Amino acid sequence: MTIKEMLEKRAELIAKARALFDAAEKDSREPNAEERAKFDTIMEDADELKAQADTRARLESAESDTSTRQTTMDRADRADPPKDAKKPEKRSIELRPSVCGDTRSVEVTVDPVREAAFRRLLLEGPSRITGDETRALQKDSDVAGGYLSASEQFNAELIQAVDNMTFMRQICRVLPPLATADSLGTPSLDNDPADPTWVAELAIGSEDSTMDFGKRALQPKPLAQFIKVSRTLLRRSTIGAESIVRDRLAYKTGVVQENAFLNGSGAGQPLGVFTASADGVTTARDVSTGNIATDVRGDGLLEAFYSLLPQYRTGSLAWIFHRAGVKRIRKLKDGEGRYIWQAGILAAEPDTILGHPVYESEYAPNTWSTGKYVGILGDFSRYWIVDALTLQIQVLIELYASTNQNGYIARSETDGAPVLAEAFARVKLG
Repeated sequence: MTIKEMLEKRAELIAKARALFDAAEKDSREPNAEERAKFDTIMEDADELKAQADTRARLESAESDTSTRQTTMDRADRADPPKDAKKPEKRSIELRPSVCGDTRSVEVTVDPVREAAFRRLLLEGPSRITGDETRALQKDSDVAGGYLSASEQFNAELIQAVDNMTFMRQICRVLPPLATADSLGTPSLDNDPADPTWVAELAIGSEDSTMDFGKRALQPKPLAQFIKVSRTLLRRSTIGAESIVRDRLAYKTGVVQENAFLNGSGAGQPLGVFTASADGVTTARDVSTGNIATDVRGDGLLEAFYSLLPQYRTGSLAWIFHRAGVKRIRKLKDGEGRYIWQAGILAAEPDTILGHPVYESEYAPNTWSTGKYVGILGDFSRYWIVDALTLQIQVLIELYASTNQNGYIARSETDGAPVLAEAFARVKLG
């Protein structure tokens, strides 16, 4: 099926599922267990179609980006090639099958010197690369120390993979990386002056004592990941050692960052939006009115929505729930009998709650009992993320020789925090 056909089929399934609840409502009764189970089954099928459509859309976008990026790299490489450099060659790369079952290939231009050098670095370490290969890989780093920047194509693909799996980077404000400073500080107006008072013609009013300033500070924290890979696998792999390393490091880095941006304590890691803190989203931004002790209600979501000032109910406003929470919300209606949750009509477009996108995360709270957080609504341009250290890879060759493995250590530094509490509303059970 095409992307359009998948989305049309999904819309039909959603309409069919909702018809079950509408029929029960018409009969002035609650849906029975069988109807609820059937509703959930149909919606799971709809979710699978949405995932397939999103994957197909990302695949087509990646093919376009790969072609554009490779063209730019080819132009740069032609500027000053080594004397004995091999000419770049075109290769057809077969992509892994998507969830739709189709296999695609894309033609790219590859620099054999750079590709061979990076592969040898991953397999044998920095001591085994030649002079020409060192020139192809070096980027102002100490070769003897084991740290080298990956080729430009490798770095770009790694960063993109992290962004795809960590949606917070897509909806939050990502600041320019820190070049030399240890932290980023931004002044804040913590309290406005008191309201002026009506006075006589020659009076000046009382002196203000409430206006004061503060600072929001972000200090990137170290993040590291270590994996071991069989040398036999690296040698015999048909997709290339660099692909294995990239995929695993991207996955582990991505999920750890997402968890920290949502639940981090702020001590040695980012401060999460679900962590009540005077430095982030305070308990004053918790909204439980309209909800019950074990579930969220439509009235509760409306209370959270209208707890935000109108200025925050535009732009980057979005909801975050665990998938179990979205499953519950799908069945809710507003006072006019309209479903609060609405399906996205385009590929890669999120579904919405009360007209604003909803993102699902396995790291969002999922404990449905009194006083627990179950979701959040916020203007995520007010959550700032800053990086200091770009990804570096250290190759450990001899340490695991006895087990026929290579070790790889990836290091980076990042921080994140909400910088304005009033831009967020945490959904809390009653």
